[in-house]
This record gives sequence, C-alpha cells and structure tokens, in this order.
Amino acid sequence: CPYTSCRFLLSFALLIYQQLPLNGDIGWFRSLFVRKVDARKDAHSNLLSKRETSNLYNIQFHNVKPECLEAYNSLEAEVQNKLHHDEDYPCEVVGSWNTWYGEQDQVVHLWRYRGGYPALTECLQKLNKNKEYLEFRKERAKMLISRRNQLLLEFSFWNEPLPRQGPNIYELRTYHLKPGTMIEWGNHWARAIKYRQENNEAVGGFFSQIGDLYVVHHLWAYENLLSREETRNSAWQKEGWDATVHYTVPLIRTMESRIMIPTSSSPLQ
Repeated sequence: CPYTSCRFLLSFALLIYQQLPLNGDIGWFRSLFVRKVDARKDAHSNLLSKRETSNLYNIQFHNVKPECLEAYNSLEAEVQNKLHHDEDYPCEVVGSWNTWYGEQDQVVHLWRYRGGYPALTECLQKLNKNKEYLEFRKERAKMLISRRNQLLLEFSFWNEPLPRQGPNIYELRTYHLKPGTMIEWGNHWARAIKYRQENNEAVGGFFSQIGDLYVVHHLWAYENLLSREETRNSAWQKEGWDATVHYTVPLIRTMESRIMIPTSSSPLQ
C-alpha cells in the first residue's frame, strides 16, 4: 500500500543519511536533514561583537632570529611600557608572550584600541611622527625573520581580557573556519562558554576582521600543563560539552594550539 511504501522509503533514506560522514562535504541529500542557521541581514561582526564597547584588537606574530630573542624581548618591553602608559596614545598592551610549544622563537603581542578604528588610525598617525618609535622599528627589524598581524573583534559572550597575576601559562587556540560559518560557530560557543569558566581559565575570545578572515582565537590561562589537562578533561564530564564539539568540529578547516609564556612586561602574567 502507499503508506507502507512511504515508510520504507523514509527508513531507507534515514539509513543512508546515518552512513554519511560528518564533514563539510555532506552534499545535497544530507543537507535536507541539517538544521539551517537563520538567514541574517547584518554583518557577522555586528551580530557577534560587543555592542556596549568599541574595542578593536591587533594580534601580532613576530618570528625572531633565535640569537636575538632575549634582546628583542628587552627592547620590546621598553617601548611597550612607554606606549601603554602614555595617555596621548589610545592603545594598550593586553599581553605579550613567547611561544613555548608551537612555532619556536615566536613572540605574540595582543593590543587593544579603545575607540575602534578611529583610535587605531590616530595611534598610527602619531607613531609615524614619533622619531624614537621609528628608530625602534629599524632596530627591531634587524632581529626579525618575519611578522604578520590581524585586526580582531571580541565575541560578545566572552569576558574582556583583563590583567591577571601569575604565574600562568597561556594557550592560544586558533581556528580557521569555513567561510560562512562564523554565525553558527558563535551560536554554539555562546552556550558552550559556561562549561569553561569554572576555573577562571577563559581569558578572551576573538574573531578576525582584517588579515586572514574567518579566523577565531580563544585565549586560555592555566597554572601549568597538568592543570590544563585536568581542566580540559573536566569539561567532558559536563552535559552538553560533547554536543558543542560535535557541532563545531565540522565548521573547522584547520586549527592550531600554542602554549605561551608571558614576557616580564605583560599585563597578563
């Protein structure tokens, strides 16, 4: 009868669906069964970032000549302290780290511009007229192999990164997402962040605006590597964390983890 035939076809379709891999190439058939994120009529930067602030962040990755790392740290700390405490410059150092595990002889800096793009523009214009800073850049260039940066916004559901006492180690987890998936990522992590805040390990969460696009950075703090392992394992004991991993992994193209040690001048210790 028609009813039996329909039941058979539906059962057959579901059986095929269950055998399909959980990845981005699910094809037209499986897409029929996947819950869609509602269409939005606004940029994801407006939907995911904090409306009550206009903070803009700049993350810098500097690859330093191995023999110059100590001199680089010393020179960078001197200039950072001056800029950080100079009220004429609308920028502040959030944190500076040497990579411990990950890309070696690499230094990571995170800057905050309170006031967004206008503050960034003002700061760059002033620095380009600062002879002392221009001399610093020439001296620093002699110590570098390469450098790159990204401009970031902070996710609305993450806490703002604030200075903290140490000693701590920091983990920067970087996710390169598939284009078009940032809203879905934010939807899942807005619920998931509660599973990772009990031990005060959550420092900040950001997504890129200029530079490599569809990039997410999560910054975590731990007492040591053992504490990191125990904290991450405890998340799996909380109901709902497994669902977050299940639904966000298919959104990722590549991911990277850096374990970092704060420099002596970093506000995040």
